[in-house]
Amino acid sequence: MKTSALSKCQLRSKMFSIIAAIGKNKELGHQGDLIFHIKEDMKYFRDTTNGHKVVMGRKTWESLPGKLPNRKNIVVSCHPVEGADFTITDLEEFIKQNQNTDEEIFIIGGGMIYTSFLDHAKNLYLTEIDTAFRDADTFFPNFDQTKYTKTIIKKGSENDLNYTFAKYTKK
Repeated sequence: MKTSALSKCQLRSKMFSIIAAIGKNKELGHQGDLIFHIKEDMKYFRDTTNGHKVVMGRKTWESLPGKLPNRKNIVVSCHPVEGADFTITDLEEFIKQNQNTDEEIFIIGGGMIYTSFLDHAKNLYLTEIDTAFRDADTFFPNFDQTKYTKTIIKKGSENDLNYTFAKYTKK
């Protein structure tokens, strides 16, 4: 019986992963755009999500310059979204259908989508930027860091912004 439970846990281990760049106060965005534009973070995002499904809200989709290449672009919306590979109209059903996949599916924003998937995500790939942005209007949800193991992937600095690529894995 323990083996069966372990197998199920292993299957879920790659289910959903969240990726985001956040400020000191968990700031994500301002007026529909990202707050922080760090070239190395954009490269990290591209390399990490390349070849995977990416799930986003309609506003995040509309903020992109176009479809993200080499990824299956999935948009959460009440209505079909032109240009998307797939539109999720029932979030609970999508989560249920993908709960046992060993494929890593990335959640890429925005704030409400992160909140909807946070309890279902095994991994959080966060670029933690050591700066606060007081005019932010979109924030990453609070999460209990004691329930995760934090791994520092890389630290860097660009345009006077110090950042850390961190991976939080649910214990």
